[in-house]
Amino acid sequence: MRKSLLFPLGALSGACLTLLVASPHGGVWAARAAASADDAYSQLNLFGTVFERVKASYVEKPDNAKLIEGAITGMVTSLDPHSRYMNAKAWTEMQETTSGEFGGLGIEVTMEDGLVKVVSPIDDTPASKAGLMSGDLISKIDGEAVQGLTLEQAVNKMKGPVDTKTKLTIVRKGADAPLDVAITREIIHVRPVRFHVENGDIGYIRVTSFNEQTTDGLKKAIAAISKQVPQEKLTGYVMDLRNNPGGLLDQAVSVSSAFLQRGEVVSTRGRNPEETQRFTAHGGDLTRGKPLVVLVNGGSASASEIVAGALHDHKRATIIGTRSFGKGSVQTIIPLGAGNGALALTTARYYTPSGRSIQAQGIAPDIEILQDVPPELKGRMDTMAESQMRGHLAAGEGGEQTGSQSYVPPKEEDDKALHAAFDFLHGVTANAVAAKPAPKAAVPN
Repeated sequence: MRKSLLFPLGALSGACLTLLVASPHGGVWAARAAASADDAYSQLNLFGTVFERVKASYVEKPDNAKLIEGAITGMVTSLDPHSRYMNAKAWTEMQETTSGEFGGLGIEVTMEDGLVKVVSPIDDTPASKAGLMSGDLISKIDGEAVQGLTLEQAVNKMKGPVDTKTKLTIVRKGADAPLDVAITREIIHVRPVRFHVENGDIGYIRVTSFNEQTTDGLKKAIAAISKQVPQEKLTGYVMDLRNNPGGLLDQAVSVSSAFLQRGEVVSTRGRNPEETQRFTAHGGDLTRGKPLVVLVNGGSASASEIVAGALHDHKRATIIGTRSFGKGSVQTIIPLGAGNGALALTTARYYTPSGRSIQAQGIAPDIEILQDVPPELKGRMDTMAESQMRGHLAAGEGGEQTGSQSYVPPKEEDDKALHAAFDFLHGVTANAVAAKPAPKAAVPN
């Protein structure tokens, strides 16, 4: 069974299928294939020559396994920012992460220009409490430069025994100098769903990631809110996906299904037309059609964008906040056998039900709300979008969009987007122009 996952990568199994395609121009096709194969073998011979020269002449005797791993890593990471090779240890750690409990600091990260970039700190973790922000670049870990390390090597250096400290040197946009931040490691219990009742009539649900526990957590939240507030008094729901970096594709589909009676949630389209897959809603609308607002911002990526795009295209939700990150590619995990780790390989783009690609464009809100950013943080809270990442997949159609604001005030009373959502459900529109419905598009059902 093959599963796909989004941003950040998660634990799943996969298989490779090789298709042989006949051509009406058999002789020409065969000649071209043979030429292509000859060229590939020539390049592999070059690799073998370099490998042997390094083994024979490097100043110190190299480790063969490390040389091969480095070559594989370089090949895969040259494809795009999200494809990567994981050795056996990294593959095991990824499986632990997506199960919802792991040790570390509590940050979702990626690699950019040789530095570790914070995609988003996870709520109520050491990283979040220490003030790490979306967009921060980690240049040193315990005084050692990150430049030259792979993402897995850098992540492993940030991990360690519980209650021990690590010092991160942070390069932050707008800051005059790098910042040193000391963080104490903890066991990270990722509770992906939190909720409460607001004003006695609105169910607020915060989804922080899409791991194996997300859908169950969402169902429990909706059930608990329904018990606390009688159906006739419940005005609606707010689902907060801000700074949610994504996760598992199947969880994005099932979370969307919790608010949809039927219809397509997302489609994935690979290099070949026959690889297209469509994922549809199942289970029915658990909220019984109650009005829904979805909050997004520049830190909402991948699975978050699938959910927001599906609910928006089906006219099931109003989107409030700022433009999302724009990661519209699917990574498939392909295990490479016992002890060999796995590939996280970009295999497809994903599309919303109306056929829009989110890649390098993101989800634009119906109502854009900019937060009041404290003076000391001005200029630092615009997230670098997918379109600005080196080597990213180009947008399918339309112009690429840059990053948007990712700041969320720590105090609810200062959160303009959240209050706009509450006002909208109570019939007060904060931005009448932006709130006008978009032209209707055909949506598969």
